[in-house]
Amino acid sequence: QVQLVESGGGLVQPGGSLRLSCVASGSMIGINSMGWYRQAPGKQRDLVAAITRDGSTNYADSVKDRFSISRDIAKNTVTLQMNSLKPDDTAVYYCKIVRFGMGYWGKGTLVTVSS
Repeated sequence: QVQLVESGGGLVQPGGSLRLSCVASGSMIGINSMGWYRQAPGKQRDLVAAITRDGSTNYADSVKDRFSISRDIAKNTVTLQMNSLKPDDTAVYYCKIVRFGMGYWGKGTLVTVSS
């Protein structure tokens, strides 16, 4: 089993920055990818960014050049640096880990971008 705990959400003004962290505990053997998804009210949950076991990254078009995903394997942590935030980035952000083909989710952290 894998347990995920996200942190770093909050209220930020447009143009501001936030840094989200996800700490994983439990067995880390067989991790295929780690990533961040988000779900705005009334919308589906969509991929924001992901990083694979070999370090390859993938971003949603809407966040390219603004967000950056990274990982610290020794600390079992995946981080999402979010810059130039826009009101449309407001959502609950979820951490997800895929291990042996199975997805594990955190409970989410709310990011609100508003003046």
